[in-house]
Amino acid sequence: MTITTFINLPVRDLASAAEFFRSIGFAGAQPSPDRTSLMLNLNDTTQLILHIDSAFAEYTQVAITDTEASREVIVGLAAGSRERVDELVDRAVAAGGNAVGPGQDVGGLYMRGFRDLDGHQWSFVHQAG
Repeated sequence: MTITTFINLPVRDLASAAEFFRSIGFAGAQPSPDRTSLMLNLNDTTQLILHIDSAFAEYTQVAITDTEASREVIVGLAAGSRERVDELVDRAVAAGGNAVGPGQDVGGLYMRGFRDLDGHQWSFVHQAG
């Protein structure tokens, strides 16, 4: 069974957020009919849906998390090698994101994190086989 993942996030500026994620390898930018959201593809089974803050709040019916004060989720994505982890995080930082400390190697799992333009925390990981 194939399961598709949809990551939904609120953003302050839809165009800037889309450009940020395209710069680290997400493809496309299908806008919703009302242009308050857009979908980017990471691969065939993982999509990122960005929503302007007001649309996300209306959809969820709760306040948006203040990413300066708390974390609701850390999005982790697998990469094919340690070098690819570093490359992707370096691209995110070059596009305006913020690195979250140095890379960590824990029991054969290498991980590096960053925060996107809206403060959402991401990590790329590689598990040595």
